[in-house]
Amino acid sequence: MTTHVNEALFTWTGPLGLPDFKAIADGDFAPAFDTALAAHAAEIEAIASREDAPTFDNTIVAMELAGEELSRVSAIFWNRAGTDTNDAIQALEREIAPKMSRHYSKIAMNKPLFARIDELYVRRAELGLSAEAGRLLEKLWKSFVKAGARLDDAGQARLAEIGERLAGLGAQFGQNVLADERDWMMLIDEGEELEGLPDYLRDAMAAIAADRGHEGRFAVTLSRSIIEPFLSLSSRRDLREKAFNAWIARGDNGGDTDNWAIISEVVKLRDEKAKLLGYGSYAAFKLDDTMAKTPEAVSDLLGGVWKRAIAKADEEREALSRLVAEDGANHPVAAWDWRYYADKLKARKFDFSDSELKPYLSLDRVMDACFDVAGRLFGISLEERADLSGPHPDARVFEVKDTSGERIAIFIADYFARPSKRSGAWMSGLQGQHKLETPDGRAGQKPIILNVMNFSKPAKGRPALLSLDDARTLFHEFGHALHGMLSNVTYPSLAGTSVSRDFVELPSQLYEHWLTVPEILSTHARHHATGEAMPRDLLDKVLSARTFNSGFATTEFTASALVDMAWHTGEADGAEPAAFEAAKLAELGMPDAMVMRHRSPHFLHVFSGEGYSAGYYSYMWSEVLDADAFAAFEETGDPFNAEMADRLKSNIYSAGNSRDPAELYTAFRGRMPTVEPMLAKKGLA
Repeated sequence: MTTHVNEALFTWTGPLGLPDFKAIADGDFAPAFDTALAAHAAEIEAIASREDAPTFDNTIVAMELAGEELSRVSAIFWNRAGTDTNDAIQALEREIAPKMSRHYSKIAMNKPLFARIDELYVRRAELGLSAEAGRLLEKLWKSFVKAGARLDDAGQARLAEIGERLAGLGAQFGQNVLADERDWMMLIDEGEELEGLPDYLRDAMAAIAADRGHEGRFAVTLSRSIIEPFLSLSSRRDLREKAFNAWIARGDNGGDTDNWAIISEVVKLRDEKAKLLGYGSYAAFKLDDTMAKTPEAVSDLLGGVWKRAIAKADEEREALSRLVAEDGANHPVAAWDWRYYADKLKARKFDFSDSELKPYLSLDRVMDACFDVAGRLFGISLEERADLSGPHPDARVFEVKDTSGERIAIFIADYFARPSKRSGAWMSGLQGQHKLETPDGRAGQKPIILNVMNFSKPAKGRPALLSLDDARTLFHEFGHALHGMLSNVTYPSLAGTSVSRDFVELPSQLYEHWLTVPEILSTHARHHATGEAMPRDLLDKVLSARTFNSGFATTEFTASALVDMAWHTGEADGAEPAAFEAAKLAELGMPDAMVMRHRSPHFLHVFSGEGYSAGYYSYMWSEVLDADAFAAFEETGDPFNAEMADRLKSNIYSAGNSRDPAELYTAFRGRMPTVEPMLAKKGLA
């Protein structure tokens, strides 16, 4: 019996080439995946079994164009799995993840296919390829080798088994974290339980409680946009402690959603995978094709920053302890106290708090600022298309145009938290950019890029107000989006964010700098009710406080990066995982009053898939790059210097993976970066 396949997943007939999201039901994905996987397998087999000699076009370009149906159904499915999941989608996710792993393992281990690629690679110097084509061939050849193309049959079979098992474990890990986040809620009532909480936070908590059937009460959830301001502002230490302990216990609650056993198995399998492929550790395997190159280089960076960070954090703890004493308390600063007393100290030291800033940082104002910077730097404009439907009713669709008015991309913003959305913030794409002529005659492809966040949705009729950290997150993710939308390369595999893990955060982290450019804040930071600009004295205080609490922020991040590396350099060596995490933090000298930014059992970057595994350090590596890159603008005296902006666009935001990242950075900056601007930016110089 033939199962019906919904063509809306493959043929996108919506306006501007968007999918018709409303025409796609959850039950449509399984048959569509089966059809798309079979079609892609047939395309690959046709390439591998050709009798004529391999050429760049009949092998490499053909592979680049294969699998469009699979790319399309995958893009829609994984977006739904991350942003609007349910039991049916989660069940399919657990099924699809290992099935996709099997599919790509089979391609990577297709001996006739690799023989064609290998022949081209050996003859690459005589093929007359462009620099970009040569890089594509090199990247593809290396990816096959790292996927086991040179292993014997037994090695390939075992590697495929490992990949399939890791895919299933990663899916389960993420679902366990989501379940713990979704299921935990602390209801509180009017009166002293709300002490210290400003109206904007009370409104958000009331809206969540009402959505969950508790009208008239207030809900604290584990969404970062709720939990962090609650920990910063609630005067009730007992409630802060309860909420904090729930927050750090995600994935560490025993029972069906506990992630420790998954971590133990993942670490063992990754180590086995690396050694099968000839690497000393999984970290060495992952870092082989990055800017850092080796675990030792990462350790040098993190170790140097760690010492400075914990020294700075100790100074900050002493200052907070004095505030605790002033409150008449005699307890030490605990982890659930840090944000609360840091907020008080910030208000005293700089005479402002995030609560004062939020009225000037409505979501729409911050979006306007973000888009304004893109226009000033890169000459693009974003026009909201309220007439178009996105993948969820909360999602907003924008048409992105260049200076001539030509559409270059579609941008979709899905900014509000909901129980069906995983936590955090990220950029993804429904389709990437390329310039190849497709089999159906289309001349290239324009990107469709999404930003997903978890800001608190306000009560009806009220604006969404952001913290300064929220605003930075919005700028950060839009920096990633620009990397996808401004892409200007020939080949899909080299487009947009398809760069090494420790280079991919440069465009995003660099873009954050323009949020606090005085010209941008003074133009767009306006009171949501009166329209008045942020007072100059408040603006000055914001700018002067940029390095406040940097010891805390750097310590919690660096601890996560160091533990990530420890998991993947063989240090765990079969140890009980919870005990290993505790022992590693003790060895590092982790301050008692702090925890990792992401404890291992909810470290989605590292254990829910392999994206940032042995790679969380890359945020800091990119910070070295982004601080040095923004200094290039500061040295001109103009944060929107046209010459620097052109070089930035052509060598960073538009170049994708068309050249080595060190070469791209040097083409922009004139030299490789130095670490001093990053240390100064963090107040650690």
